[in-house]
Amino acid sequence: MTKAAPTVRQSHVDEILARLIDNYPDAQCSLDFVKPHELLVSTILSAQCTDKQVNKVTPALFRKYPTPQAFAEADSEELKEMIRPTGFFNNKAKSIRNAMRAVVTNFNGRVPDTLEELLQLEGVGRKTANVVLGDAFGTPGIVVDTHVKRIARRLGLTENNDPVRIEFDLMALIPEEHWTLFGHLIIDHGRAICQARKPRCQDCFLHDICPSAKP
Repeated sequence: MTKAAPTVRQSHVDEILARLIDNYPDAQCSLDFVKPHELLVSTILSAQCTDKQVNKVTPALFRKYPTPQAFAEADSEELKEMIRPTGFFNNKAKSIRNAMRAVVTNFNGRVPDTLEELLQLEGVGRKTANVVLGDAFGTPGIVVDTHVKRIARRLGLTENNDPVRIEFDLMALIPEEHWTLFGHLIIDHGRAICQARKPRCQDCFLHDICPSAKP
């Protein structure tokens, strides 16, 4: 069930953001890439896989397939074998090849830079599209992964479970110039302190303003 965005004072949101920025000054995309198509491939590979593991696979992958055309023409079995360590390699290989074929055929070999066009690519949902937009093209976007979904709810910034509704709730609260950074900040916080199974509330710098903080 979709719920209305909670009533949150802007001063509260600003304080959360300021503390996150202060505690994670180096927050940035943790996937290694140089070109937009590399980030697109890496983000597809990151589904149900850690960014650290993806980064172990991609250097050799990008050497073998340096362009969208190369990925589009990749031998399916060779591609699967190279990305096997990331898990779900059959589906990921199919998504990568088909997405790159669309990039080559429909976008003249250049990864599109709009949400609407990115969503036309196989294996690309709003989360992947916003990663690419924010970190490859500098277009602000809210990325809702498992960390953002969990922590946004704990902080009282949303009452929704659906990632799209959470995205829109956060867009209404977070200043647009910080949309991309906010995702990186929350992901860092989720890895360091606000973990899924056992959040370290006693060590959290948001403890005094977090409605979910344990006593």
